[in-house]
Amino acid sequence: MAQCEQVLTPVDGVVARMRALDAALPARDGVAVFNRVYLTVTRAVDRRIDAGLFPDTRAVITLDVRFADRYLAAVDAAAEGRRPPACWRPLFHFRRHPGVRPVQFALAGINAHIGHDLALAVVDTCRTLGCEPVDLEDEFEAVGEILLSLEERIRDELVPGPEVLSITDPLTHLLGAWSLDRARDAAWTAARALWALRRLPDVAAEFTERLDTAVGFAGRMLLTPLPD
Repeated sequence: MAQCEQVLTPVDGVVARMRALDAALPARDGVAVFNRVYLTVTRAVDRRIDAGLFPDTRAVITLDVRFADRYLAAVDAAAEGRRPPACWRPLFHFRRHPGVRPVQFALAGINAHIGHDLALAVVDTCRTLGCEPVDLEDEFEAVGEILLSLEERIRDELVPGPEVLSITDPLTHLLGAWSLDRARDAAWTAARALWALRRLPDVAAEFTERLDTAVGFAGRMLLTPLPD
């Protein structure tokens, strides 16, 4: 991408907000579990930005900040007694449920953020920078690779070992039913569709609402309480 010339907001403020949340929330809180995961991603992106490893630094900073803003806005809405987007409601509703495992909280948050927020963040970034989604494809793919590596880490750290988790365990079926790779591909398709609909605001709003609802339904399934 070579067209983006706008001065951007640094990622440092996003990291500071997430660190404050990490310090304030109980460790077992479902939002805290996801927040720790997301903080790890954001720090990884920030390190790569500092090292100059992205094709277009300004574009990836804008995408990263617009992306994070949507999660932080959902946190603020819940804290203030307002309704967050439908994709986030299951996580906030079940955040203290004793029957939900930490890996479920992490994946439900990732589902909401990738399945809904990422597509909208791409559109936000295009509007900010005056570019097209295709111009952000390299940045999208680079961030996506970090997310994929993180999913592997989540499964390694938060999923019980094979001596505990059998093929018949309900958690095995839940984890096998969702894929970050597929969610990322769907987010890119949704972003391109929303951009194509930008001059049809009513249709775009309906598309966004249906996307939000569908992602929220998937999140509710991921947070199914399980027996010990």
